[in-house]
Amino acid sequence: MSDSSPPARRRWFIPWVPKPATMKRIGRLHIQLYQRTRGLLGGRADGLDIFLLTTTGRKSGLDRTVAIPYFRREGKLLTIASYGGNKVNPAWYVNLRANPSVRYQIGGQVRTGTARTTTGEERQRLWDSVAYEHPRFKRYLKWCGDREIPVVVIE
Repeated sequence: MSDSSPPARRRWFIPWVPKPATMKRIGRLHIQLYQRTRGLLGGRADGLDIFLLTTTGRKSGLDRTVAIPYFRREGKLLTIASYGGNKVNPAWYVNLRANPSVRYQIGGQVRTGTARTTTGEERQRLWDSVAYEHPRFKRYLKWCGDREIPVVVIE
């Protein structure tokens, strides 16, 4: 190969894991838009259905709301604690592990539920179903280190 050969072609996708502070700022704006428009704005983002999930802060005891993707599989409402591929679990997930009672909003409807982390075959089946339809989640596995990305069902 000579020095005059053209540079290798770059892929259009550059892996980028948002920093927690960036995720927080984006999240606050998203929540405001979603709440003010009852999900008309913010109800879908980047090809994913979005809902507002409210947990109780494990230290503060205050309500903590996030705008995150949700999925319906096998008659279940679920979300994935991917945190964009970060190496740590998102705070909302740590909160619901301490207190699984949650409130969630889909569009204009607000409901309450109990969250549980799936395990074993159920987790793998639900993960595979979502990752097949949304390949970005497979990429997150490469970025998140040794962390197993939790799949959470809300009942």
